[in-house]
Amino acid sequence: MRINLPTWLTLFRVALLPVMVVVFYLPFRGHNITAAIVFVLAAVTDWLDGYLARRMNLTSAFGAFLDPVADKLMVAVTLFLLVQSHPSAGWSGILMAVTAAVIVGREISVSALREWMAEIGMSATVKVAFVGKLKTVMQMVALVVLIVQHEKEAAALRLYHIGEGLLVIAGILTIWSGLYYLRAAWPMLRGDTPKTPGTGGDA
Repeated sequence: MRINLPTWLTLFRVALLPVMVVVFYLPFRGHNITAAIVFVLAAVTDWLDGYLARRMNLTSAFGAFLDPVADKLMVAVTLFLLVQSHPSAGWSGILMAVTAAVIVGREISVSALREWMAEIGMSATVKVAFVGKLKTVMQMVALVVLIVQHEKEAAALRLYHIGEGLLVIAGILTIWSGLYYLRAAWPMLRGDTPKTPGTGGDA
């Protein structure tokens, strides 16, 4: 199997995850900013590999499989880090944990839904909705803020709570986009005769 440039970028994104985890926990000054830079670099490769695949027509079955897996790993691993290292207890910590569970749960559910729709030949039924793109952008911005500001100082906590608010908004958009997928798949789930598939995509 020949691996093309977009797939190499996706593999690079996966390789950056353990780097981010190690940097996140290393006790040196500016480790949080360094971890955020690694996360941003991974997010940029997410955009770049898709752009190159479309622009240069460098698509492959392996790349199509790996890209969404890498995206979900990046978000899930970062959320686990932030929940584990949450700087405050009480309702703030509970909200953070619940939001992370909603986001990860949605990703697992939608992945399972897509797999099932692919098995029945309807993987192209759901188009990318604007809410899905907005959800992704909001998630990335929130996670960068939270990585940078996860220290326990009071000044950092103020910005951390802003990041939490952005993540809650991303969580709401996550539910919304998940319901969009469910609505599109509902006729098949209910046992109705499938219609002719349209143009599909990932959100």
